[in-house]
Amino acid sequence: MVFDLQAYLDRCRRTINSELENLLPVSSPESKINAAMSYSILAGGKRVRPALCLAAAEAVGKSDSDIAAAACAIEMIHTYSLIHDDLPAMDDDDLRRGRPTCHVAFDEATAILAGDALLTLAFQTLAAAAADSGKEPGLWIEVINILATASGHQGMIKGQMQDIEAEKTPPALDQLEQMHALKTGAIIVASVKTGAILGGGSRDQIRMLGEYAGFIGLAFQVVDDILNVTGNPELMGKAIGTDLAKNKSTYPALMGLAGSQKFSGELISKSLRLLDNFDNRSEPLRVLATYIISRKR
Repeated sequence: MVFDLQAYLDRCRRTINSELENLLPVSSPESKINAAMSYSILAGGKRVRPALCLAAAEAVGKSDSDIAAAACAIEMIHTYSLIHDDLPAMDDDDLRRGRPTCHVAFDEATAILAGDALLTLAFQTLAAAAADSGKEPGLWIEVINILATASGHQGMIKGQMQDIEAEKTPPALDQLEQMHALKTGAIIVASVKTGAILGGGSRDQIRMLGEYAGFIGLAFQVVDDILNVTGNPELMGKAIGTDLAKNKSTYPALMGLAGSQKFSGELISKSLRLLDNFDNRSEPLRVLATYIISRKR
């Protein structure tokens, strides 16, 4: 039987969106910050990172409601990063997920605070889930440490800073790979490891799934770079050609389109080989890896 990825992603989205609506502060006319938070995180999106978290838990044999809460925290961290990336001081983008970015829809100050609030709410959500869960507290402490490291100055923020500096001094290919392993890959690795840890995976399983995530995380960024050149703006919900206009260092710029497409395929092949160590419960992870290089947005 062929695995239906679209049905799986739709199911994950419904789970995550329902949980997010329960976790978000209630919006009201007098609460601009709550409105901005909901506007950004409920704007749609593929929910790939939460789906990877849920799929990793399934791959090691377990999926609980508290894993969904952790997956929501991951989406909050991701959305915070998008709000801040879109700001005029960063990428200065006007569109995100097919509609005006947070700072355009509201204003810069509100967008900054909405991002800050989502990041804080993510860790509040993790702490609350830890308190309510019957799992070993040590597992939640490990997850909180992994996500804090991946999103902080040793992970995503470090990668973003390197990206900004790269506009002045273009990096070599190995430096570009390191930058994207931090900027994009760190949260993807953390998402998968979170699911594996909370799903009760063994240390070997967590390690192998972390390596799998490292490969697909880098492939995700390579494909993003390719789509910024070849993508359809209507499908993507944002402008294309912005990397070239801003003189950003990208894989197509350094390797060419054909070289970039070959590289992304090699990364996915490596990720799939790691899943040979798992049974058919890891099928969602296999299909998600393939989806990353075939996606159009």
